[in-house]
Amino acid sequence: MSRLPKALAPALRACARCGVRPAPCFLTVNIARQTAALFRWRSGRYAPVRTFRCSTSKFGIGERAGSNRTPRGLHRVAQKIGGGWPPGAVFKGRRLIGYTWRGLPWASITHRILWLEGLEPGFNRGGDVDSFRRCIYIHGTGDETTLGRPDSHGCIHLSADDLLPLYDKLPEGTLVWLAPSASYS
Repeated sequence: MSRLPKALAPALRACARCGVRPAPCFLTVNIARQTAALFRWRSGRYAPVRTFRCSTSKFGIGERAGSNRTPRGLHRVAQKIGGGWPPGAVFKGRRLIGYTWRGLPWASITHRILWLEGLEPGFNRGGDVDSFRRCIYIHGTGDETTLGRPDSHGCIHLSADDLLPLYDKLPEGTLVWLAPSASYS
């Protein structure tokens, strides 16, 4: 029997704690390394599919509303926004407001949005730590030169080349593990 990928062990413990059934796909974000990794259930185990460079908060890690920090823990994709729009679509308040090639080249929320919902009550769900109410997303950015280093206001940024196919592959409900490092439990 093959070992469980190190990045998923604490995520699956969180699933058990929260009574959440693991999904066929799992996306992990390693905040320390500024990487995201996609795993898919195959042949009785989670197998790595792809790793992406990302950008998390330049303000650090934290769950509190108004902190502009990237929250930790178990999340799921609650809503997908932007499907069908061309690459370069720019969003504000989850509504299309223009395009990067039409006067908005450095827009902060571009291409697609995967809106995250925290699944750990009192930690990233409910009260002033609620990731969904904080509008924590995985989304594109108009300035992809910042990928690989902290630069967001709490969200996770991906390149258009990574985000667009990921958006198409992942259904709502996909589990997302946001960890300060691969060994976060």
